Amino acid sequence: EVQLVESGGGLVQAGGSLRLSCAPSGFIFDDYAIGWFRQAPGKEHEGVSCISSIDGSTLYADSVKGRFTISSDNAKNTVYLQMNSLKPEDTAVYYCAADVTGIMGYCSGYPQVSEYAYWGQGTQVTVSS
Repeated sequence: EVQLVESGGGLVQAGGSLRLSCAPSGFIFDDYAIGWFRQAPGKEHEGVSCISSIDGSTLYADSVKGRFTISSDNAKNTVYLQMNSLKPEDTAVYYCAADVTGIMGYCSGYPQVSEYAYWGQGTQVTVSS
């Protein structure tokens, strides 16, 4: 089965940091931009960030700019989301997914959830105040 697998979530106090990882199962990242999304209880999925597999260009939601950093390690075939200065409002299940529309390898579909595929099971991030 082709999908992405997230890891690295947990419980952290406000102001703390976490690093999430996203690794593919059944394919390699080279063909796809990878986006991070999150879903808080009772809310819709929200685009957090995206990274292009072509040129490494990145996009961020305004709510995380300056605090979160997306990166990729091609040798490890893994995409990371470094989250610093975490706030209680960052509490959510975090997912990564592949951008499968538009120009392949670019974040063409970000932040539209419908433009992404190969969703993983998600990883819970809880930030206590």
